[in-house]
Amino acid sequence: MSFIGLNELVLIGAVILALILGPKKLPQLARSLGESKKEFKKSMKEADRVVEEASVDAESEAEDVAEEVKEE
Repeated sequence: MSFIGLNELVLIGAVILALILGPKKLPQLARSLGESKKEFKKSMKEADRVVEEASVDAESEAEDVAEEVKEE
């Protein structure tokens, strides 16, 4: 018993999409998907930067509190 894998599903979807949209709209769709992927990666990098910054700030704050506790 064989199952359809992810690669086969992607290929079937691409063929169906090509039949529905036609050859004129396909490049526009590909360009739009590429731009969306680029924007998503940019957003993920920004989110990683914000998380890293918050982590550094929290660590710094924890060290300050630890110093205050030691002084008392």
